[in-house]
Amino acid sequence: MSPQSQPSASPSPPASHSGAPGPVFQGEGAGVSLPPSARENGRRSSDAALIEMLRMEGTPGVEEISEALGVTATAVRQRLERLMREGIVGRDVLRPATAGNASPHGQTRSRGRPSYGYRLTDKGRRLGGDNFRDLALVLWKEIRGVESDEVRRGLLSRIGGAMAGMYREQIRGDGVAERLESVAHLLRQRQIACTVEPCNEAGIEGTGTGGLSILTSHVCPYPQLADQDRGICAAERLMLQDLVGAPVRLASCRLDGDHSCRFVAGHRESAEAVVHPSTQKVTDTRRNGVSEH
Repeated sequence: MSPQSQPSASPSPPASHSGAPGPVFQGEGAGVSLPPSARENGRRSSDAALIEMLRMEGTPGVEEISEALGVTATAVRQRLERLMREGIVGRDVLRPATAGNASPHGQTRSRGRPSYGYRLTDKGRRLGGDNFRDLALVLWKEIRGVESDEVRRGLLSRIGGAMAGMYREQIRGDGVAERLESVAHLLRQRQIACTVEPCNEAGIEGTGTGGLSILTSHVCPYPQLADQDRGICAAERLMLQDLVGAPVRLASCRLDGDHSCRFVAGHRESAEAVVHPSTQKVTDTRRNGVSEH
């Protein structure tokens, strides 16, 4: 009979013959290799072994998993129950319960329990195999290898717009300062430490009319890319500019030996020049054009 999808329900672990719970997973199990990515994701090695088996074996049952990993069926059920609660594993009915004879009271007695197969959900399939960093480095190198300045600037602009697209619908606020704080809130949710301050508190002053706000990033979101060149800084600046809805300039950068990267956001006439906080020297922000060329 073909598998029928069912909502993820908690399997009921049978009682152990000895009355004691079976052993928990201790490692990778028999015949199941554990990729480094699983450890990097912070998931227990026992979880990773089970997840990798489901990734390779389709929809095995409890007994198959128990035999492959060398642990008790009770331990397998306990682990599956938790992974289903986390939305990582789903369950399919492989064989419905078989009906028996009707009882004197008109009820049907079941001769057999249903058989279930376990599979990874979409969330589970996304675990492990994270090679995006290597891919990003290769792609970035190819982008920087484009000879045409115009084409390269166009690519950086599109990358900045695509990065902004990940956050755009979540940005709140009317003014520059409010929207910049909204951006900072989203970045902090992604473990990127940053703060937003008025320009006078940050030690950076703009010229002309209108106020400025400063976003200080204490952690580089793309350290390996930034180490290669400043292009990623330009893409990040374009992303912020898109989200804030006002011109943004890079006032200080870790690549120049500063302790953090500071982005000045405000009206165009206000952000044409900034004072570098460490040297108190007016720096032409067009230096950032180097990042975009």
